[in-house]
Amino acid sequence: MNLYISNLSFHTDDETLRTLFSAYGTVTSAKVIKDRESGQSRGFGFVEMDVVAEGQAAMKGMNNKEIEGRALSVSVAKEKPARSEYKGL
Repeated sequence: MNLYISNLSFHTDDETLRTLFSAYGTVTSAKVIKDRESGQSRGFGFVEMDVVAEGQAAMKGMNNKEIEGRALSVSVAKEKPARSEYKGL
């Protein structure tokens, strides 16, 4: 299950994100998205968990939870559209 996490503190890194969500099960990947030029966090990221029940528990437990002064928003990540869909082809 791939989760989309928004409203992250700009100080949150991949390892912190992994640690937060590992309380609910095995995290296979955790990635904070960063600006290409500045390297600064963009305030959102993705967490992937293999077991759906663990992902659902993490979503329920972490949604609206305050971390570093910010209430997280956690939802199921939408699939990235195919590259040709970006150009309207």
